[in-house]
Amino acid sequence: MTPAQLRTLCLSFNAAVEDFPFNPETSVFKVGGKLFALSTLDRRPLTVNLKCDPEDAVRLRAGHPGLIVPGYHMNKRHWNTVTADGSLPDRLVRELVEDSYDLVVAGLPRAERLRLDRP
Repeated sequence: MTPAQLRTLCLSFNAAVEDFPFNPETSVFKVGGKLFALSTLDRRPLTVNLKCDPEDAVRLRAGHPGLIVPGYHMNKRHWNTVTADGSLPDRLVRELVEDSYDLVVAGLPRAERLRLDRP
């Protein structure tokens, strides 16, 4: 997956926006003002921090050692850092980004979820 593909994927979700609250190099992708993906898109290898169900996070780390690790500078229970440089199948990375988005949307107020067509 290229940085442009990762950016396009993150912005393809309903109401997703890109922000740069930390520095001009770190893309923060949000929905409803809440972060669902964070990446320095010009860093090699390309990695992205994604929210994850705690049980799935442990399973994914065990199944992909070195490629999916506890979230860098994040709550290690709820976040993974995923290598998105082609070492993992792009399909898996896409699924993990979508899961992260869905988890964040699920935590939004009901009115906001309904506005996003995700009851």
